[in-house]
Amino acid sequence: MKTDIKSLTLNQLNNEINKLNLPSFRAKQIYNWLHKVGCTTFDQMTNLSKDLRDKLEENYYISYCQIENKYVSKIDGTVKYLFKLNDGEYIESVVMKYKYGYTICVSSQVGCKMGCTFCASTLAGFKRNLTAGEIESQIHAAQNDLGVRISHIVMMGIGEPLDNFDNVILFLNNVNNENGLNISMRNITISTCGIVDKIYDLMNLDLQLTLTISLHAPNNDIRSKTMPVNNKYPIEEVIKACREYARVTGRRVSFEYTLIKGVNDSRENALELCERLKGLLCHVNLIPVNDVKERGNVCSSKADIQKFLNVLKSNSINATIRRTLGSDINASCGQLRYLKKRGDADENCC
Repeated sequence: MKTDIKSLTLNQLNNEINKLNLPSFRAKQIYNWLHKVGCTTFDQMTNLSKDLRDKLEENYYISYCQIENKYVSKIDGTVKYLFKLNDGEYIESVVMKYKYGYTICVSSQVGCKMGCTFCASTLAGFKRNLTAGEIESQIHAAQNDLGVRISHIVMMGIGEPLDNFDNVILFLNNVNNENGLNISMRNITISTCGIVDKIYDLMNLDLQLTLTISLHAPNNDIRSKTMPVNNKYPIEEVIKACREYARVTGRRVSFEYTLIKGVNDSRENALELCERLKGLLCHVNLIPVNDVKERGNVCSSKADIQKFLNVLKSNSINATIRRTLGSDINASCGQLRYLKKRGDADENCC
């Protein structure tokens, strides 16, 4: 089988070039085409000879994301893409504009196996991990389409990033490389539902990125009912790992907390959350639950959300209410889907 050349780091590509008995400077040339330009075919590498391009074609392939559908929010300009991958599978990604520039929310898996009860991504099950090249290709496809530079990345799309740990680390290595997109680690956020052993592995790499935990509950009872992963990694273990992560890296940990009416939005829930997070270098993002028709969750009222926020602040917990973007195109938190076939898009997207 051919190797996904876009998933190789520069060092790995150097090794491959040596195997082909080619001069080492070719590795950087090819790497630039793949990661800075974002080319999708070897023929686009115009400073390489035809013989070299043919040799690369024989041994490798370039992963890509083909735009199948594009949706633009009439409310805030957020853009959602339905991408088709090399093997015909589909993923979704979202580009958001902020004062500081453009942020992309990328997917890390085709589907999701985590089963959270407020999320659309897991409804159609899990298919496979994305390669590092496929994760990065979402950025190139969006940049080329919009004609902008994307400066920030959030790994909060379809899938659990730490369940695809090795490919995600390769992706981070490549997007951070100065010969590629050259995106600072401090501009990258990884969101996890709490794969505790991988949180420690990430901590040991000390990448200076932002770790975000999808917490969504103050105790094991509520969290296990809404997030099955809690049965394997109880909330106590997750918070313990976060405390260690913050201590070792010096980086503040963020917590996502989706507010669902009558489930996790009471004053008692807020106070319990404060007790959990006491003394931890952290920030809490309160997220009004977004509509997923199959789930039937009801969003907490604005008044209850504000009361919840006030309790956190009065107990010295840094917290904000996340602004909802792209709600009219189903591009908000928890609304991205794994589409099994192209025809699903029309009923499940805009």
